Amino acid sequence: MVSGDEGCILFVCIENSSRSQMAEGFAKRLGMKAISAGTVPSTHVNPLVIQAMKEKGIDITMSKPREITSEMIDRSRMVVLTDTSLRGSLDKSLLKKMKKKLVEWSIPDPQGMSLDEIRLVRDQIGRSVSALAKERRESE
Repeated sequence: MVSGDEGCILFVCIENSSRSQMAEGFAKRLGMKAISAGTVPSTHVNPLVIQAMKEKGIDITMSKPREITSEMIDRSRMVVLTDTSLRGSLDKSLLKKMKKKLVEWSIPDPQGMSLDEIRLVRDQIGRSVSALAKERRESE
């Protein structure tokens, strides 16, 4: 993890190439500390996801997929699984660590989707991240 990520929100998807990257981008734009990771990281971020995020003024071209680690969970104040099916692909020890910090979404995987379909997923993620930011402000 990068220094200064203590207390951040950790967004998790399978390949860390689409959903979690978009969530991280939206969260950072809203001034939140955020990182993303995957259970089986891809070699690159989905180019159509990069394009869709640029349309919202968020540049994730320099983002690189990475694997979720125990340290990431320890240092995060919240862990967001972008899809409830991720529970099955996580090591049980990691699941146990994130138990009290866990939030689960049901966001479709954009893998193989058209740009128009990815835009719909992007907007759903944007709304979900905005809701998290609103909850955070209200609890402070």
